[in-house]
Amino acid sequence: MDSADATGLQATLFDFAIAELVRQHRDSFQPAWTVESWVKLLIWLSLNCGCRGDETGMTSFADALGPTLTGRMRRLFFERELEDLDLKVMADPAEQQVLILPMGPGVPLDRSRACSVIERVGLMADVVTDQDRWQELDAVVVVPRRETA
Repeated sequence: MDSADATGLQATLFDFAIAELVRQHRDSFQPAWTVESWVKLLIWLSLNCGCRGDETGMTSFADALGPTLTGRMRRLFFERELEDLDLKVMADPAEQQVLILPMGPGVPLDRSRACSVIERVGLMADVVTDQDRWQELDAVVVVPRRETA
């Protein structure tokens, strides 16, 4: 195996390991679906990587991750795949809406199924419940978030 193949394999393994780490631990940090839970994950990761718990240590950790890896981790943190329904929920609190998408072609998706998914993942208190304000687009249901005070 040449060094380019080895480097590619290492990168794939790293990507897989980071994704699984985020998926396996995201529900450990409450309240779910919040920036607070995201920050708690980052603090936990940084401390387990040997960074100091002060502002300098946290900043160094964030800088070391970089924007690309941080963005990928955040996306994984705020999405859920409901394999039994073949649907995915994307609900980053920085966004003004929650997205429900099919995981494969031909998967039925309407407001009723979207409502079931939102209830199941515990987001009903965070979204506008008036389904007349929800949008059904090509392959996505867009649900607006409630206004925060």
